[in-house]
Amino acid sequence: MFGEGNSGKERAAQRPPALAPDRPLVDPFGRAISYLRVSVTDRCDFRCVYCMAEDMTFLPKHEVLSLEEIDRIASAFIRRGTRKLRLTGGEPLVRRGIIDLVNSLARHLKSGALEELTLTSNGSQMARHADALFAAGVRRVNISLDTLDPDKFSRITRWGRLNQVLDGIAAAKAAGLQVKLNAVALAHENADEIEALMHFAAAGDHDLTLIETMPLGEIGEDRVDQYLPLSTVRRRLAQRYTLIDLPHRTGGPARYVRVEELGLQLGFITPLTHNCCESCNRVRLTATGQLYMCLGQDDQADLRSVIRRAGNDDAAPGCAIDAALDQALDEAISRKPKGHDFVIDRRGARPAVARHMSLTGG
Repeated sequence: MFGEGNSGKERAAQRPPALAPDRPLVDPFGRAISYLRVSVTDRCDFRCVYCMAEDMTFLPKHEVLSLEEIDRIASAFIRRGTRKLRLTGGEPLVRRGIIDLVNSLARHLKSGALEELTLTSNGSQMARHADALFAAGVRRVNISLDTLDPDKFSRITRWGRLNQVLDGIAAAKAAGLQVKLNAVALAHENADEIEALMHFAAAGDHDLTLIETMPLGEIGEDRVDQYLPLSTVRRRLAQRYTLIDLPHRTGGPARYVRVEELGLQLGFITPLTHNCCESCNRVRLTATGQLYMCLGQDDQADLRSVIRRAGNDDAAPGCAIDAALDQALDEAISRKPKGHDFVIDRRGARPAVARHMSLTGG
């Protein structure tokens, strides 16, 4: 299943019609779960100040899902109605065998069961993998870019080099991938650069999404000091640009405007200034197989135990493993909350949720 895929840049044929799911996953509030984000690794070659501590301790290998286990769980979701699958990390492209996994999951694109297979990256390894991602069927990637200043970039990422990421963005575009840029708004780092990032994105025909810092995991920084409300950013931009609200919705947290003067689609993800959960259609699978029904809640379902317990039974056929996963998914989605409880702790840097974003998946 995890062999080499075809190479080349030919565009895939038009997708087959969508297949009806076995039994759609619907949460207690009537929201169909059609979007799964999978963290394929907690490891990253950066140590971004809003995401990780510099001296991170990563998970031992036996705790991390194998590529086969990731494929099995993702396929169970797809069978139950997931139409969009995003691979995240950590940095997903540092995971050994990641292109094999992408090639394997792409069979669901060919069958019509999956509408989109995407990836979120810091861009550091994109130049190496962009062609292979496109060949497998990926058509869109998100790349993080918080600043265009090399010194600031080194400071924010601690270990990163700006030129490496800019080369990755260029390689993705050359391979035929649509690139959306993500920038975390940081009060004392890039507040004065947001317009420059907008112009860079517009010049490259990229969308740009601004994100408020999220209170996940101890990072060795004070998030109160980092926090820049995007409501303030939007008011400032509206004094200079024409911002047209767009009806475009992905079921996710972003709200979009068109910046008329730049021809730019600009998104705002505001988990702190605006609870954006009413239409949430997504869940997140961690690198260890824990399913989080909400990014801002600690409730989880241990799918790793389910799949390994069923898989260790030599007498259990594949359909028995799938049945065990189906039962676990039904129980987990029945607990999906209406919304998150994110808040910046004004008494200090204590995170609202103890786990790091790199474990949960961005």
